[in-house]
Amino acid sequence: MSKKSFLKGAAILGIAGLLVQVMGAVFRIPLANIIGDGGMGYYQTAYPIYVFLLVFSTNGAPAAISKMTSERIAIGRSDEAHRVFKLSFILMFVLGIVASSIFFFGAEPIVKALGNPGAYYSMLAIAPALLFVPIMAVFRGYFQGMQEMGPTATSQLIEQAVRVTIGLVLAVMLVPKGLEYAAAGATVGTSIGPIAGVLVLIVIYLYRKKRLPLKNETKDIDKESAGSILKTLAAIAIPITIGVSILPIMNIADVVIVMRRLQSIGFTGEEANALYGQLTGMAGPVINIPMALALSMALSMVPAIAAAASTKDTAFLNMNVRLGLRTAMIIGVPCSFGLMALSEPIMTLLFPRQIESAVSSSGCLFFLAIGIVFLCIAQTMAGTLQGLGRPGIAVWGLAAGVVVKCVSTFVLTGIPELNVEGAAIGSTLGYITIGLINFAAVKKLTGITFDLKLSIWKPLISGIVMFVLVFGTYRCFAGFIGNSLSTVVAIGIGAAVYGIMLLKIKAIEENEIVMLPKGGTLVKLFKKCKLL
Repeated sequence: MSKKSFLKGAAILGIAGLLVQVMGAVFRIPLANIIGDGGMGYYQTAYPIYVFLLVFSTNGAPAAISKMTSERIAIGRSDEAHRVFKLSFILMFVLGIVASSIFFFGAEPIVKALGNPGAYYSMLAIAPALLFVPIMAVFRGYFQGMQEMGPTATSQLIEQAVRVTIGLVLAVMLVPKGLEYAAAGATVGTSIGPIAGVLVLIVIYLYRKKRLPLKNETKDIDKESAGSILKTLAAIAIPITIGVSILPIMNIADVVIVMRRLQSIGFTGEEANALYGQLTGMAGPVINIPMALALSMALSMVPAIAAAASTKDTAFLNMNVRLGLRTAMIIGVPCSFGLMALSEPIMTLLFPRQIESAVSSSGCLFFLAIGIVFLCIAQTMAGTLQGLGRPGIAVWGLAAGVVVKCVSTFVLTGIPELNVEGAAIGSTLGYITIGLINFAAVKKLTGITFDLKLSIWKPLISGIVMFVLVFGTYRCFAGFIGNSLSTVVAIGIGAAVYGIMLLKIKAIEENEIVMLPKGGTLVKLFKKCKLL
């Protein structure tokens, strides 16, 4: 396997993740407009728990399989890499059956324990997904271990397209029966999408099988036992799952705390459900795009870092770690500043049929936006720790962040003036905690010296300039061309200004742009425009 920086793989998964999140927005935005904050409250009671269980299948297992695969290929043991794939397939299929059964037969007691029994049908509807999602995880991890991100990206896009289409159609059809049924209809697509994803991956695997590195390069005596491989897989996957579960775990904390806490300070069950829907069903999904990009970087870094560590290539390891931090900042800063500057305009743009709820939820978006840059750093550094074989450190960082999140959410949500915004502040405090701990751990483990001017200050300066121009542009135009068009114009100007600033102050260098897909073409374009 040739030496590859994680950047190209991250770009492929990042673009796919961005498209997936766009499709998700195409799903969430009309869904929220159709079923309102009440329906989103039912939907979001089931979905975060499902997402947390799903993380093991979509992030933890693929990252573990990709790490084990890349390590074996790097030392010429391609046959052992394929054994990892086959044994993982068996294990994940069994786990899928178990997880699906828990959801199906335990749906009623789960939603009752959470204080939102109206979410029963939504919880029930997502159970079948866990029969197929673990299988996708095995194929994705195997391809990622060979640093081939195309199959993962393709399956993600197909899966999401099917999920969005079927979910929206069923939600619309079931609205007359009630919000509980409409929310459940939206989750049915979540169970059908993975079937399409599995079929795509099987076709790609069979097509590429003859070109895959399957040649027996090891004698039988050198082969690991099946038990040893599965034990190693579990030892890697479980900490990785916890380490990359930052957002799902934070969302579960909200599920457990927010509804009951709001009711304890005088809100009715219906009011608490609506406020919870504003936080998790309207404001929360907006930060999923930077989250997807950060997670793509983390997953792409695992095999690149693992391969460098296994071959003791210190220079290549250090280059990837430094580049990871810079990329996290370059992605996180504009997302944070942009959403802070336009929190209310964006919410009213996205949810025109639920204006009152959109305005109410904009405060949640503002506070969540502050934490995005720290969330990006946390995820990227967690990927580095996983690649270094120290995922347990990321687990401790997450544990500290969750404690901060739970305590602050319980206290702040109990303040009537803040109510659900207290949960958003709690999430941001949790992201800050995790990001700082993971960064400090990577620095201590590797001994790397980071160029703070290049990695931190240049993106921040670009972000501040962008913030001022975005805020000013919207205020200048809103009175003349309305909220929607003003918001779009401000976003466009902000993106252009941020990109130009990065190039002009050399926060991104020419050799790094070349690493991206079509990087050579981009360099020529930027030079023609005198930006390089």
